[in-house]
Parts: sequence; C-alpha cells; structure tokens
Amino acid sequence: MQIISSLVPFVSVLWMTVFCPAGCKVNPVSCRLWAEPQMPGLSVDGDFIIGGIFTIHYYTNSGQNTYTRLPPQLQCSGSIDFRELQFARALEFTIHEINNRTDLLPGIVLGYQIYDSCSAVQMAIRFALQFANGVDTVLNDTYSCSKSAVAAVPAVVGDSASTTSISLARTLGLFGIPQVSHYATCACLSDKSQFPAFFRTVPSDQHQAAALARMVKYFGWTWIGAVRSDTDYGNYGMAAFLKAAQEEGICVEYSEVYYRTQPRSKLERVTNVIRRSTSRVIVAFVNIGDMRFILEELARKPLPPLQWIGSETWIIHPEFLRFNVCAGALGFGVPGSVIPGLREFLLDLSPAQALKSPLLTEFWESSFSCSLNGRKNAAKGVRECDGSEDIRALQNPYTDTSQLRNTNLVYKATYAIAHAIHAVLCNNTECDKNIKSAPWQILSQLKRVNFTTKNGYQVNFDSSGDPIAVYELINWQFKKDGALDFVPVGYYDSSKPKGQEFRIRSVISWVGGQNEVPVSVCSESCPPGTRKAVQKGRPVCCYDCIPCAEGEISNTTDSLDCVHCLPELWPNTKRDVCLPKPVEFLSWDDTLAIILTVFSISGAFVAMCVASIFYKHRESPIVRANNSELSFLLLFSLTLCFLCSLTFIGRPSEWSCMLRHTAFGITFVLCISCVLGKTIVVLMAFRATLPGSNVMKWFGPPQQRLSVLAFTFIQVLICVVWLKLSPPLPFKNIKHYKEKIILECGLGSTIGFWAVLGYIGVLAFLCFILAFLARKLPDNFNEAKFITFSMLIFCAVWITFIPAYVSSPGKFTVAVEIFAILASSFGLIICIFTPKCFIIVFRPEQNTKKHLMGKVPSKSL
Repeated sequence: MQIISSLVPFVSVLWMTVFCPAGCKVNPVSCRLWAEPQMPGLSVDGDFIIGGIFTIHYYTNSGQNTYTRLPPQLQCSGSIDFRELQFARALEFTIHEINNRTDLLPGIVLGYQIYDSCSAVQMAIRFALQFANGVDTVLNDTYSCSKSAVAAVPAVVGDSASTTSISLARTLGLFGIPQVSHYATCACLSDKSQFPAFFRTVPSDQHQAAALARMVKYFGWTWIGAVRSDTDYGNYGMAAFLKAAQEEGICVEYSEVYYRTQPRSKLERVTNVIRRSTSRVIVAFVNIGDMRFILEELARKPLPPLQWIGSETWIIHPEFLRFNVCAGALGFGVPGSVIPGLREFLLDLSPAQALKSPLLTEFWESSFSCSLNGRKNAAKGVRECDGSEDIRALQNPYTDTSQLRNTNLVYKATYAIAHAIHAVLCNNTECDKNIKSAPWQILSQLKRVNFTTKNGYQVNFDSSGDPIAVYELINWQFKKDGALDFVPVGYYDSSKPKGQEFRIRSVISWVGGQNEVPVSVCSESCPPGTRKAVQKGRPVCCYDCIPCAEGEISNTTDSLDCVHCLPELWPNTKRDVCLPKPVEFLSWDDTLAIILTVFSISGAFVAMCVASIFYKHRESPIVRANNSELSFLLLFSLTLCFLCSLTFIGRPSEWSCMLRHTAFGITFVLCISCVLGKTIVVLMAFRATLPGSNVMKWFGPPQQRLSVLAFTFIQVLICVVWLKLSPPLPFKNIKHYKEKIILECGLGSTIGFWAVLGYIGVLAFLCFILAFLARKLPDNFNEAKFITFSMLIFCAVWITFIPAYVSSPGKFTVAVEIFAILASSFGLIICIFTPKCFIIVFRPEQNTKKHLMGKVPSKSL
C-alpha cells in the first residue's frame, strides 16, 4: 500500500504531462481520462459534497484481461450487506437532517457521493482519487492548474474495513482531505506520522484488545485458541490482543489465520485445528466475510462446545445470530443508541425511488426476490415486482433499528465533518458558501470539534484522532422464541480509573446454556500447598503441581514458589499455612514424668523410713558400728537426691534450670562424700586394730565431718563459678527435630557441667577403689563390701548415662538424667542400708557387738 500511495503524486504529474502537454493552458478538449469514472451508488448535489465509502459488497469481479485493450473495470459481486447499506443511508439521513437545521450551516446545502468499496483496495484507491479530482472525464478550456488544488469533496466518511481505510487514508492524506471512519478499528491508523488526516468515531483495536484480554483474565481462562483474518484489521488486532494477553498471563494454544480468497483446503485446515484443540475458549479477530466462511464450515460437522470471544466487527452483526454454535458468545461492541427519525427515513422507500440507485434496486430485488425492471432477470425465472411488496414487513439488518451501534458512529462522523465545515465557513449565525476553503482547513477544525449530538452523544477526538473507548459487553442469549439476540451484560470504559474499566452488570448465558463459567485451562490450578512446575517444551500455562518440600508452604492458588516457614513454625499437613511448632518438655502430666515422680517420692520415703529405723535403734551396735552421724547424713543426702530429680520435671525456667543441675551436683557430692567417709572409717578401723596403731586419732568424728564438708564445699565452689560465668538457662532447641521445638535447659558453660559431673565421678571412683581394697577385711559385717557394690552400681549407671544422655532426643534427655539420679540413689540405699535394716528388723539376735566382731559364727543371710 505504501508503494501505491507513493506513486499517486507521480501519476498525477504524468497525467497532467501526457494529457495536458501545454501545461493546462487554454486548449479546447485538451484532456480526457482513458477510463470512465465509476458513478456513486447514492448521490445528491449540494454546495459542499461529503464523500462516503462503505463495504456494501465483499467481492469483486474483474473479468478476463486480454492485454489488447484497457483492462475491464472491477465490478462488485456477491450478495449485498444490508447493514452496510443502512450505514450508507444513515449518511444520507444525517445530511438531510443537517440541511434542515438552522443552527448548523445555515444557508448552506450539503450533498453526498456514496460509493461501494466492495472490500477491495483497488476500488478504495480509485474512489480516493475521484474524491480528490472529481468525476469529470473531459477537461475543457476553462480548466486551469489552480483548479486541481481544490478537492472535489472537503471530507470523507468511511470506509468500514481497516484495510481499505488504510489505503484511503494514505491516498487522501496526500491531498490533505480528512477522513472520518465509523468502523475501521486497526490500531495502526492512530499513527499520525503515517495517517495525518485520519479520524474515527469507533475506538481503536488497541483498546478492544486490552478489554478482551482483561475479560479473558477476569473469567479465569488461561488456555485459549486464536483465529484472525489475514488483513490489516485481523493481523494488527490480534497482535495487540496477544501482547495484552501475554501480560495477563494467558497462553495461546494455536493462532490460525484465514482470508476468504484462500483455497478451501486452508479453511478446512483452520477448522480442523479448532475442532481438535483442547482449549474451550476461542478469540476471533475476524472480519465479517471471513467469519461467515469459518462458521459455515464449522457447522458442517459436530463441534465441541466452544466459548466464542468475538471482535467488535462480527460480534454485533445480526447475520451471525443464525449460527447456534456461537450461542453464549461474548464480545465488545460500541454502545447501542437511538437516532430519532432514522427508521422512518429507511422505510420511506418505494420501487420508483429504488430504481434511481443501483444499490437500492439491488436491495429491493434481493429483499423481495423480484425484478424491478423485468427485462434483466426475466430469463432467470424471477418474477417482476408488482407493487405488493411491503418494506415495513421486512425483518433484516437494514430495517432493524432496535440496537443502532455503528450506524450511530456514521451519524457522529457526519456531524463532526459538518461542525468542522461550519467552523471554517460560518461566523456566529451567518455562513458564506462562497468562501474558498481548502481540505486542510477542515482537517484543522476536525481536531478541535467538541459537541453533543441530538441523541445525546459527546463527539471529540484525541491527538491520535480517536474517541474515548467505550464498549458494551455483548452476550448472545436465547430469547423465549428460541432465537439468539444481543444482550448487553457489562461495559468497558477507558476513561475510568485503572482497574475499574471493566464491569459485569448482569447474568451471562454461557455456551450450551450453562450458568457456570466454562473452564479453559491447560492445567488445573495448583491448590495451596503445591507449586507450579512448567512442563518442558510447553507454554507456561501447562504445568504440574508439585507438593511443597518439607518445611515449606504455599498459601495461594497457582503459587510459583513455596516459602520456608520461620524457624519456630512448621507447615500443617496440607502445607498451606505455618503453625507454631509444638513445644516439648517433660511436663507433670506426662506419663513418663508421673512414673519418675512416683519413683522419686518413693525413694525419698524409703530413705526417711530407713532414717527412722536407724534413729529408733541408734544405740544398737550395728548403727553405732560405723559412725551413725555419717549414716544419718548419708540418708539425708539420699533424700535430697531423690527429691532433686523433681526439679527436672516441668517447664524449664531460669530458676529451675539453675537449680536442677547445681542441686543435683551438690547433693550427690554430699552423698558420695559420706560414703567415702564411711569407707575411710572402715579402713582406718581395721588399721586401728593392729598392735601399736593410733591411726583413728587422725580420722575421728571431727575429721570425718570436716572431710565431708570440704568435699562438698569444692562442688559448691564449682557450681557458684558455673552460675556466675555462664549459667544454664532455658533454651529452645529447633535443630534436633524439624517439626517441633525442644524446650530444655541449655548448659551454659559445658565446662561447668562436665566439671560438676567429673568431680562426682572422681569421688565415686575413689570411693570404689577404697571400698574394693577393704572388701575382704575380717568382719562378720564388713560394710566395705556393700559400699563396693553400691559404687559399682553408681559408676555403671553414670558411665552408661553419658552416651544415653547425648543421644536421647527431646524430653527423653531429661528422663535419662532423672533415671540416672534415681538408679544411683536406689543403688546406694539398697546396697548400704538394706542389709543393716534386715538385721535390725528381722535378725535382732545378730545385732550384737560380739557378732559384729566375728566372735560368733554368722548364719547365711
């Protein structure tokens, strides 16, 4: 098209040079056009002629070129488009209405010349040149070059198709003739650098594409098919839609292109792709002629339910309501309107009036299936019109004025041109039709027009020559009589704030009459707790749902990634929310804690019972034999050992953490110190029986008390240093278990902890060695034997405690420590005091000094 447009000036110069060799000086009959110009289909003379061009037919027939004479002229063929004829007559009606007004162009009569472009670029360019130069075939001696500077028309309304409008705009723009289209929606026409004289009253497809993408996203369709016409309208419109759809996260399964002049095999391939597709939503940016072919082909065979999304061109065209496969279709159309008086004008048509125009003649004959002139169609068996035909009884797009949409845009476009002419020729209420006006003046005023039509619509243009984009969302719904009809269910207004442009106002009828929104996705939505993983080699809308990894969640549908829970939180079973981890510690109501508590209290009770027995028999030889003070102190320390295990049960706190380890360490050292003292006493007592030995004076009762105090003081000092430097405090262990928190007492200083245990171990080991050395001393009741056994148990318990303590998880760590305390305490009390209590209670005859000294043979226990 750019090449054709660039050749226009050259053709004009060549035309003037060849046919006007004298430079257009006065020469009678010096210039003649080779071909006859095509006369308008509808025309009326006036002071100023408004051009009109509409796509009333969709096919052309050029005949055969013999190359021996001028090529035959293109002729329109095919059936007439009644709605386009209504557009053309709406231009007539508007001009008649303007001529009858006294406030707009008073004293000036507007005329019109309306052509049929037949949706052909060649025809459009031809008419553009006629609009620029007129239709005179012979230029007489009154012609001068200056006349060529004045265009035959000041402005043009049309065309309906984007492709022909582009050709018109490129050609008319060279002459500065403004063009106002009512239906050409290609976004490319907004480019003022290419189309400086183009305006339109229909919104650009840029807005429609954005609105369609927003609507598709609104209903949750992410997997769609796309079909477009192989024209500027289809290609530019679909490109804009696909770009907007990509930004909305919508994937396209297929994108097919078709033009009605292509072979039938191409049409079959396109329709087969549609039938085999998995997407249930199809977006069609297709013009009327191409869409008719596609729907007729799809109707030949059963078609799976498809939700059609139509572009403005065909979604509001009444002809397509006969295709039930499109029931439930959605699309945007310009708002419906009412033009007072238009219906009466359209119906005010008689056979005599129809004969004055070839277009109206064809309309009459096509509508009533008769011939107006009788001669042409008589051989074909078509009856002659007899005058009984009633145009008011017709029901077709020409007579249907119930929802005037693009017809109103013709009305607005014509009024815009009239207001621009008024601004050039008129001053207040007076107009001068003799003023020489150039098209560029009309063009300049068109940029400034701002008025309201008689039926209440605002008309103005932005810097791109476009109006504000306002659409109605149209839904094809069945009426009570079973016929399809257009029903507005929402709107799109580009002047609204972002996010509020698109609104649904009423119930939508979906494909198949369903009330539920159809689903069209490549993959079902991933529920919370999973993430999307794109399938290799497929669009991003095709994915697998992968469960979140351990410790991760996703709380939204179709999440791309899972997120880690905070350290103190853990996912629920569905992995869609992070919950606080359960805190574990050895609580009082725990079964294990209850068992250990029972044993702890029982051990303390046993120790107190033994102490009461010993106190009752404190004067007996077996109690007095080995320093009864140490025995009572040992029983007291064992009672404390049993009871200190209770500090390990319950929720750890600062005081309990510091108390449990220090109390345990000090009481056990006190206990072992007493046992050590008793062991030393046994050894010293044996030495004292040897002749000349006075060792007992070095380890008498004062020394025994002092040794116990000294050994215990060392442990107290270790504990004080530990608590001062780095005490044990409550600690939340989140590393041992992933799904729960272990609330335990942190050791603080591990050196302090192991120093306390190590000191206990040293004393226990020393006591064991001494007791082992004294195990065979000659006595019927050698206490060293029982101390050896008790220390053996004590050491065995604590040696096994260390690995068990390190490896035990959670609350079992505390349970192991309590068990070690109780086991070692029970070992001491059983091994040291049970034999004595047995003799005191059950064998009192053995509770004598002679018997203890070995002078009386002992019986087996």
